[in-house]
Amino acid sequence: MPQKTSQYLAKFKNAAIYLIKIPLKYWQGSKLHKAISILIILVLIIVLAMAGIGEWYIATQANVPMTYGASFIPDYAESLGLNPKQTMTALLNIGVRQFRLTSYWSDIEPIKGSFNFSQLDWEFALANKYHAKIVLTLGLRQPRWPECHPPSWINTAGPVSTWEPDLLTFMSKVINHYKYNPALEAWQLENEYFLKGFGDCNNFSRTRLISEFNLLSKLSPNKTIIISRSNNAIGFPVNNPTPTIYGISIYKRVWDANVTHRYIEYPYPGWYYAFLAGVQQIYQHKNMIITEMQAEAWPPEGKGITQTSLAEQNKSLSPTRLRNRFAFAKSTGMKDVIMWGAEYWYYRKQILHDPSLWNVAKQEFKANDYHSGEYLMTHPDL
Repeated sequence: MPQKTSQYLAKFKNAAIYLIKIPLKYWQGSKLHKAISILIILVLIIVLAMAGIGEWYIATQANVPMTYGASFIPDYAESLGLNPKQTMTALLNIGVRQFRLTSYWSDIEPIKGSFNFSQLDWEFALANKYHAKIVLTLGLRQPRWPECHPPSWINTAGPVSTWEPDLLTFMSKVINHYKYNPALEAWQLENEYFLKGFGDCNNFSRTRLISEFNLLSKLSPNKTIIISRSNNAIGFPVNNPTPTIYGISIYKRVWDANVTHRYIEYPYPGWYYAFLAGVQQIYQHKNMIITEMQAEAWPPEGKGITQTSLAEQNKSLSPTRLRNRFAFAKSTGMKDVIMWGAEYWYYRKQILHDPSLWNVAKQEFKANDYHSGEYLMTHPDL
């Protein structure tokens, strides 16, 4: 047994013995005390089991190299007043060597049957120039609001049979255009597909997702396929389709617009996400990566970043919080982490003349060794 694994098991055993002794002290009391003691013991057993699986997963990944990447969306950079090419080049210059890029249907096929790959082509060209790798999102639902990105000539609120053939045709064009590009490391199929509470999306059919997965597997059989889930929920993907790797989004500090109208910090520790990854590993022998690690401010009251003061932005993402985001990602045990908000770091630097976040990101990416040419998606342990 590896030394680190045995150490985790010993810690788990000692913690379990100590914590279970606490409710046992009250066992001699009334029936109510006994019921409360049983409930406490059950909760402790569940939490300790979750933590144990999480620590086991962290131990199994200890020798896998760490890879940081960044999502990059030219449309978003432009909305912040930035030059997209300059922004991506700047990210490459601070050491980013893995990008999650988007292939918005609305951008590539604005007119039915007319495909324009010019924007995505220059992104791939830049990546190749710097020997960077790309995870390319594919499908209707892709990162950034409104989440689903159909062109104006498609009505996805209508019957799926009236527009799914056009979607599959579009996806085929994207797959065939990039499947042999040397920068392409993996596909991400859709984004948080079953998340119904966020985004302007109308269709959550598993049948459609399976059809897309089958198409992608047929046209690009040798590439890694990622399917992502949203964060925090304990549920596990158990039904088809089954990807090569699962992805998860992790958000730590958000604005609660419904109840408290305040910033809330999710209390989940790193081992909780390690638990989710560990169960996936045990159940399906499939690993998990962080496809979206929150690393940008969350503006209050539905405002945009450009409508929010720097002081307010710092309430949800200051330089210290950004440094902690990188540290938190490491604490999950997952070794491929794609940061969310790289365009925002550059916006703070260029537009707001505040390089504090940029400097933190630069330090973290420069400290991460990409230069051996080994990327996690192609790592033999996966």
